Amino acid sequence: MRIDTLGKKLALAGGLVIGVLILIAVVYLTVIAPSFIGKTGSDGALLKRYIDPQDLQQLTIQPDDEIWIIDVRSAKMYNQGHIPTARSFPSSEIEDRLTELPQDKYLIMYCETGGRVQVVMNKLAKHGYSRYMNWGGYTRWPYKFATDDGNL
Repeated sequence: MRIDTLGKKLALAGGLVIGVLILIAVVYLTVIAPSFIGKTGSDGALLKRYIDPQDLQQLTIQPDDEIWIIDVRSAKMYNQGHIPTARSFPSSEIEDRLTELPQDKYLIMYCETGGRVQVVMNKLAKHGYSRYMNWGGYTRWPYKFATDDGNL
């Protein structure tokens, strides 16, 4: 009987933990993550014109050499599908690859939700970058993704 009662209490506690985690995830995805969208570095305000997916799509159709779209998700996620013309700079590698990321380019960055981009933006700011914008999460992109084999 005691083991049965203990099992029920543990199951109830486990259910509570799962419920709290789900609540935290919902709050993050609906309140916190959207607040990252459109955040810019001190010289990145002009990038806000690309905040709407259709405007970013136009940039992918008619690229501007001065503006790079940067995917900071893992290389594996990038290879599974990314916004066309985006370059892969995983957040875990960004500081090791600064020589590949010119400070004079404008950077539109995205990840899963926008949270990881905020971390990358802080790292870039410490290294003198100021021309960037957090586009948010890749799920905002309603169009076909490009893949590592070049297909859309």
